Amino acid sequence: MGLAHYKIILAYNGSAFAGFQRQVEARTVQAEFEEALRKIGWEGTHILGAGRTDAGVHARGQVVSFQLDWRHTPEDLGNALNYYLPREMAVNAVSEVATDFHPRYDARSRRYCYRIFCQPVRDPLREDFAWRIWPPVQLERMNQAVAHLVGVHDFRAFGSPMTEDGATVREVFNAEWTGAADEYQFDISANAYLYHMVRRITFALVTIGQGEAEESLILESLTSGELTLTGLAPAAGLVLQEVVY
Repeated sequence: MGLAHYKIILAYNGSAFAGFQRQVEARTVQAEFEEALRKIGWEGTHILGAGRTDAGVHARGQVVSFQLDWRHTPEDLGNALNYYLPREMAVNAVSEVATDFHPRYDARSRRYCYRIFCQPVRDPLREDFAWRIWPPVQLERMNQAVAHLVGVHDFRAFGSPMTEDGATVREVFNAEWTGAADEYQFDISANAYLYHMVRRITFALVTIGQGEAEESLILESLTSGELTLTGLAPAAGLVLQEVVY
């Protein structure tokens, strides 16, 4: 078939990695994936990724792409990669794409979800994938506050750009909390994100949900460009769910 450009939907347990991007002397998603690729004949220097998730952040729908001379079907490619990938990672889908496809720059939106549960005592079976909080939150308060996030805003109060002079304006398409029993999930979809943006927003919303901050905090922070709270939701609760093209 010759050299072709492939797009992969990748899932991983972020607890096992020091983030997505390759680092010296650290286990990362990129390094592990590239090692598996080399075992099936890949001769490239680096893969492309849709997002550089932080240490401890999980993914169900990370997108990576690379060029490979593969003489079998895309399904066979997925099976071969899953054979060599560590147990904390899995290829969920493989497709051939145009040579100019870029998983980061071609993305129209990215959807993250953040999970919390309300319990006074630690739960070892849930805490790798959710943030345990106490006292409990009020769902209505969080959703009244979160509505202000939707639209085009300057989010500098909630994160920083990847470069020193980078823009801080982003568009949020949807943001909502849902929940049942003692578990709650925050879903947010946007065209792009600032560094730590989702985790800082989540921290603020949980503080509002616990009654320790006013519901107006989000709107005030967007207007002023400053967040009076200092805190960051733990990485374990965050999952990159989907990248849309």
